[in-house]
Amino acid sequence: MCYSLDARPPLPPITGGSTDDRDLVLTAADGSRFAAYSVRATGPIGAGIVVMPDVRGLHTFYRELARRFAEAGVHAVAIDYFGRTAGTESRAEDFDFMSHVKQTTAEGIAADVGAAIAYLRSAEGGRAASIFTVGFCFGGSASWRQSAQQPGLAGAIGFYGRPANARDLIPQMKAPLLLLLAGDDRATTPDENDRFDRELTEAKLPHKKVVYEGAPHSFFDRSFEQYQQASEDAWRQMLSFIKEHTREPVRA
Repeated sequence: MCYSLDARPPLPPITGGSTDDRDLVLTAADGSRFAAYSVRATGPIGAGIVVMPDVRGLHTFYRELARRFAEAGVHAVAIDYFGRTAGTESRAEDFDFMSHVKQTTAEGIAADVGAAIAYLRSAEGGRAASIFTVGFCFGGSASWRQSAQQPGLAGAIGFYGRPANARDLIPQMKAPLLLLLAGDDRATTPDENDRFDRELTEAKLPHKKVVYEGAPHSFFDRSFEQYQQASEDAWRQMLSFIKEHTREPVRA
């Protein structure tokens, strides 16, 4: 588990208004329906982002994170992974998420992300010109995978992802990656992160690796006051990455 139900995302350095927040049920290309939460920005910058949760799926942390992105001018949709096995209804706090995580597939997740991207590009979703993904833990490496799985993706951001769960797609990756890594992450190792960095460099894939030394897995949390500076920098890194790659073509 990455974030507890009490965790809350840090506030972005740039805040504004958000509107039209709503619960959705989206339909993937394979016909599967899944829950999502959308927030449109009142001062859009031309970008949209798909928020990919940790193993708990769509819960309060990610709904609030979607609102924070919208406040920074980025239309956002946070998705759930478990529509195929748990339906689209809201769930109790004791939901057995791990049994459903084991039933997810990379293809199913990509299909759901694709549906969220289509929504962000629609009039209802805000007609975002450039679409990004951001994920955490389980969703971090899944977000990096979207670089290969989503045509026309502008960029993929991952917090605390496991390189082993993404490196098989490096030859097919096209969208730039942002790696936001915890220096004291027990789910992976510095050597593994360095190897992933080298492999991306050898593949000539545009990317940036940022390591927050001494920070633990899940440091990006408003309740972790001791990691406030790391969280603030992570927001700056994300918004700079989005600004840099908005309306820019991905690698051919």
